[in-house]
Amino acid sequence: MKYDVLIIGAGPGGIFSAYELSKLAPELKIAVFEAGNPLHKRKCPIDGDKIKSCIECKTCSIMSGFGGAGAFSDGKYNITNDFGGTLCDYIGKKQALDLMKYVDEINMFYGGDGTKLYSTTGSKFRKLCIQNDLHLLDASVRHLGTDKNYVVLGNIYEYLADKVDFYFNSHVDKISYVDNQYMISVQGKEYTADKCIISVGRSGSKWMENVCADIDIPTEANRVDIGVRVELPAEVFSHLTDELYESKIVYKTRQYGDKVRTFCMNPKGAVVTENTNGIITVNGHSYEDPSKQTNNTNFALLVAKHFSEPFKHSNSYGESIARLSNMLGGGVIVQRFGDLIRGQRSNYKRMEESFVTPTLSATPGDLSLVLPKRILDGIIEMIYALDKIAPGTANDDTLLYGVEVKFYNMEVKVNENLETKYDGLYIIGDGSGITHSLSHASASGVFVARQIAEKQ
Repeated sequence: MKYDVLIIGAGPGGIFSAYELSKLAPELKIAVFEAGNPLHKRKCPIDGDKIKSCIECKTCSIMSGFGGAGAFSDGKYNITNDFGGTLCDYIGKKQALDLMKYVDEINMFYGGDGTKLYSTTGSKFRKLCIQNDLHLLDASVRHLGTDKNYVVLGNIYEYLADKVDFYFNSHVDKISYVDNQYMISVQGKEYTADKCIISVGRSGSKWMENVCADIDIPTEANRVDIGVRVELPAEVFSHLTDELYESKIVYKTRQYGDKVRTFCMNPKGAVVTENTNGIITVNGHSYEDPSKQTNNTNFALLVAKHFSEPFKHSNSYGESIARLSNMLGGGVIVQRFGDLIRGQRSNYKRMEESFVTPTLSATPGDLSLVLPKRILDGIIEMIYALDKIAPGTANDDTLLYGVEVKFYNMEVKVNENLETKYDGLYIIGDGSGITHSLSHASASGVFVARQIAEKQ
């Protein structure tokens, strides 16, 4: 079948590419291919009752499907160039911010209106952090919540449904460039187009590496982020979350000089599992609806590891640590901070006596048997640092879930238009290794759509 534009991946990048193209060039025939399900069919079987842990579905509904891995996230759109990727290095800081603001306007139009836009600008917590050797990064944060995020995605899909051909449960097996056209193979069928946009997200990192190897697109090694998800009473961080909601705080360890950062803060949220290439890791959600909120706040503490020659397989390193956790805990391991400090394994008895009720059913264990010493030492040091600005962080009953790993695709070589060495082949979103957030991935989709529309 012949199209004008093929889009691989229906995550934020792919969705906003299709959306912007439908607005600017409605005459184009567009197809979107997604390995997962439509939004309304995305449902994780874990119910906490009959099914308490991952059963390794053929396609993980948390990670794949319309909306990508961000569909069931807590819907945080960070409008900033300080973190979330390096999109601004390619398209400029002003244009990157303008595109993120444009994405925010679209989200508001399609159901996100009424949600709050937080900002760290002028925050008194910046001074408090600096006084304790912590660094609060600048950002405006739109929190849709997992529930509102789902509504927004559903409304955007309804808009696109009769303008774009969607192919769900359609894993792309191969991409080739023949006679100045792109041909993709999907379950024995072939589709062609003059333009192709690849937006496969983090879960498509291995697939992306294989594609780059097959058609000889240069890549550079990226990093992997490894750490834990912290869960504690919401009151401990309420003075920060009430004003900032998402506080990105960075700390440089005294022992090794490594940077540890907070990531994906979920006030009154829940810890969840996700399946990436058959590996069970942890993440967090939070809701806009007060009736769905919990008494706990959770956030990740991550250490970024960059590798130099000759080692190039950062994702494999992260996977090996996650697999060890899965092997020891049968999935996710949870440990009380007090037990970790005392060098003892958490057990069910100590967990039951804890003053913090876990929001995820996980196996009590010992994270020191999983995480490398350097990473674990950095996390412990960061917890004590955070305790100075949020007393109670280092309490014995603070829960640590492991492991949390953020896999980044090897950074794909593209030009200032996010185009590869092949004319008309664009690689965007988190699968490119360039963006690492909902807002940056969405902005990259809008940017590329405008490049294509201008050439019509």
